[in-house]
Amino acid sequence: MIHFEHINLVVSDIPKSLSFYQAAFPHWTVRGGGEGTWYGKDRNWLHFGDNYKYIAFNDDGVGENRDLSGHQVGLAHFAFVTSDLLGLITRLTIAGFEVDKQGANDPYRNNVYYIDPAGYEVEFVHYKSDLPAQRNHY
Repeated sequence: MIHFEHINLVVSDIPKSLSFYQAAFPHWTVRGGGEGTWYGKDRNWLHFGDNYKYIAFNDDGVGENRDLSGHQVGLAHFAFVTSDLLGLITRLTIAGFEVDKQGANDPYRNNVYYIDPAGYEVEFVHYKSDLPAQRNHY
């Protein structure tokens, strides 16, 4: 069996990025962190998650993330499934983050997109069905 364990994000400000993900995932904690050097540049790193999955942050980012409305090669977005989309939106709003765009109108799911403090687009989706044919309806 193979499953997703972590995503590693290069950011410029770990506390700013962490504030977004802490609001989205209040049950996750900082698993660890430290300092190091990556290809000759000093950086801090931090792992935020639970015992089985996490997001790694590295603060050696320089410049801006790719233009999400453009066509440059790079990460378009990543997504998380939630059972309480309205609760997640409320937590992020209280933390100062607003929905960037609504997802498509679909009878089997609701979804929203945010831009995190490092410029990554993050989708949150709530499925209204457990049936794969409906969840994966296109």
